[in-house]
Amino acid sequence: MSHILVFDSGIGGTSVLSHLKVCLQGGSFSYVMDNAFLPYGLQPQELIKSRIKGLIRWQQQYLGNVDLIVIACNTASTYALEEARKHTQIPIIGVVPAVKPAASSSKTKHIALLATPATSNNAYTHKLIMDFTSGCKVETLHSTELVRIAEHFYWHNELDKEALCAEIDRLYIPATVDRLVLGCTHFPLIAHDIKNCLQKHVELVDSGKAIANRAVSLLGSQIVVGEKVPSASEVRFYATAPVMGSKEVISIINLNKD
Repeated sequence: MSHILVFDSGIGGTSVLSHLKVCLQGGSFSYVMDNAFLPYGLQPQELIKSRIKGLIRWQQQYLGNVDLIVIACNTASTYALEEARKHTQIPIIGVVPAVKPAASSSKTKHIALLATPATSNNAYTHKLIMDFTSGCKVETLHSTELVRIAEHFYWHNELDKEALCAEIDRLYIPATVDRLVLGCTHFPLIAHDIKNCLQKHVELVDSGKAIANRAVSLLGSQIVVGEKVPSASEVRFYATAPVMGSKEVISIINLNKD
């Protein structure tokens, strides 16, 4: 049975975890959130690199055997993926904005990337756009308010639809945009409600399924399409700060140097 470590600054990585649980049925999952520094989209690169190194140290010391690490955070992936790979032999998958499939499927050749400030302003993201969106006009938008809304929705099952649509209106997405890339793993958690705030022709694009397919290719498991996730898929949650009113059993951990 494969053991996969999924990491994010908050609960956004569960949008990737949901795809992993379908594709790697019967697997064991450890979900680690560095919510003491949530959201990563407002943190400097060196701090995120330090936290990622702390994650690797913690995994080696306390978590034991892990077959795959998924950094289910766009900011952490663009800032620290290569740094993480220097400190472990375990395969690591990162998440980057899905601008390539968005550009290739766009009919108007006008797309928008919605991410956190750190991701949207990152040199790696700019290179992705330059390399994979030829012939497309790309709007780059950022929001941390949507991260807050998604976190609250997950933990409390309450969605402030008025605040959500107000934030989408503030971003101003041109009418000719027909693909919106969700460049933060928090955003798919509220994708249905984001879409309800947009014009009907706008399609949402994210990386979750592609990341799960990549995990399958590395671990050699088979994708089971349309099946319910079996109860054998175990998920253990870890956090670096308490979560008030949590609906999950969460162990508090420390990613600082010993």
